[in-house]
Amino acid sequence: MEYKRFGNTLYVRLDRGEEIIDSMRRLAGAENIRLAEVRGLGAIDDFTVGVYDVGTWKYHPLSFTGQHEITSLFGTINTMDGAFYCHIHMTAGNITGAVVGGHLNRAVISATAELVVTVTDGTVDRVKDEAVTGLNLFSFEDGVKL
Repeated sequence: MEYKRFGNTLYVRLDRGEEIIDSMRRLAGAENIRLAEVRGLGAIDDFTVGVYDVGTWKYHPLSFTGQHEITSLFGTINTMDGAFYCHIHMTAGNITGAVVGGHLNRAVISATAELVVTVTDGTVDRVKDEAVTGLNLFSFEDGVKL
């Protein structure tokens, strides 16, 4: 991974063999990022995305191999119990144009990826919703509820 910071925005290049979530963990540690938006595109050849079933509180993982282009990658870096947490969704298309996507579990770069990470000064921690969804939701200490 190589990156350059411009104010609160980091432009990141991932190289062949690097994994996206692990790379975001390393970047967050190196730059002390507690809250950020992540966007990106690139090429991958081994990835797992999932779809969440609210009825069973389980993710259904879907794994893919072979050449794919990331058509959209979007998410957040934040914290849960004060530790790194990354929530990204991704779609990727194969050589036939078929596109798959969902919650990103892992993705290995086959050529390169370009990510833009916009850091926000602040912290938004997550807490597990044990009552309704089973998901790890944003938790706002001083948030406004409408």
